[in-house]
Amino acid sequence: MDKIQMTTPLVEMDGDEMTRIIWQQIKDTLILPYVDLKTEYYDLSLPEREKTGDQVTIDAANAIDRYGVGVKCATITPNAQRVEEYKLSRMWKSPNGTIRAILDGTVFRAPIMVKGISPVVKNWKKPITIARHAYGDVYRAAEMRVEGPGTAKLVFVDENGKTTEQTIFDFHSDGVLQGQYNLDSSILSFARSCFQYALDTKQDLWFSTKDTISKQYDHHFKDIFAEIYKNKYKEQFEKNGLTYFYTLIDDAVARVIRSEGGYIWACKNYDGDVMSDMVSTAFGSLAMMTSVLVSPDGKYEYEAAHGTVTRHYYRHLKGEQTSTNPMATLFAWTGALAKRGELDGNGALVEFARRLEQAAIETIESGVMTGDLAGLWEGETPAQKVTTQGFMDAVASRL
Repeated sequence: MDKIQMTTPLVEMDGDEMTRIIWQQIKDTLILPYVDLKTEYYDLSLPEREKTGDQVTIDAANAIDRYGVGVKCATITPNAQRVEEYKLSRMWKSPNGTIRAILDGTVFRAPIMVKGISPVVKNWKKPITIARHAYGDVYRAAEMRVEGPGTAKLVFVDENGKTTEQTIFDFHSDGVLQGQYNLDSSILSFARSCFQYALDTKQDLWFSTKDTISKQYDHHFKDIFAEIYKNKYKEQFEKNGLTYFYTLIDDAVARVIRSEGGYIWACKNYDGDVMSDMVSTAFGSLAMMTSVLVSPDGKYEYEAAHGTVTRHYYRHLKGEQTSTNPMATLFAWTGALAKRGELDGNGALVEFARRLEQAAIETIESGVMTGDLAGLWEGETPAQKVTTQGFMDAVASRL
């Protein structure tokens, strides 16, 4: 048959370890036989980031800014052990963090739901999308170990040399210090992305912080969201029958547990990090979680929400077969292809992406799945555990 044509390339960002193997399997088995795939390719593997001084990550982010849509494989964020293993010259930053900063984007994560695998929270009937700010706060904090008595101060010196300071704490013994920050411009972008994504996906938007304790830092987030909503989005939300509301993070957790799902939950950086893992685990598996970075000006980067599956990669290197779940990586590809098709007016590409997603979901619902899901299976037919390639072959036959 004739392959589906593309007019504009995707920005393709290859990654590390087992997900890099899966990346190629998805292309070979499920995409290239059907699509005349056009991509601008960037190798974001750790050896390539070392070789280029991480310039390749910056180039990839700028390419997404040019083309509008990118798809990214999982990558290693090195720790001390990885520095030694890969003989790195330095501990390179997270590629995801670099790309987020350049695109000024917000990360939206939502579970892939299938019949036969029930959420741990039994009343969850619809996906819960976590919107994570993913800038500043504890992830860019300055830290200090304090030894002995002394006074800790928060000091700000403006460009004219004027100093503002306040005492944090009078230490009488050893301890630790941490200083966090954020930017109005980043919070504004976060708010705009959340409201726009809610409109695009026709979902209610919840936002939560702890402003009763953090009366300036967290309260400032709350105020910016309220102002943006009132001045730009309130009328559009009401026209579409959508709701926006703010609540404390502890109240939000209670509401989420009691809810049916079907909304976007916007969180600050750390809250979003933790809650996305909580939601994905409660829905079944981190490998069953979509993730898309959305910039305020409508640029999209799709990726898997999980890591590089190191343990399976070491088994793969020994020649052993693995049963690694490829769903999150597959849905990164389908999400990017569908968005590319949508932006280009390419209905055939959009339809192909949606059919591929449905074929993958129906494969699991038929009882064919990887090992991580087999233990969660509640379907009528026994679970048939298959290898990663075996699962993709089953999806291909259904497609």
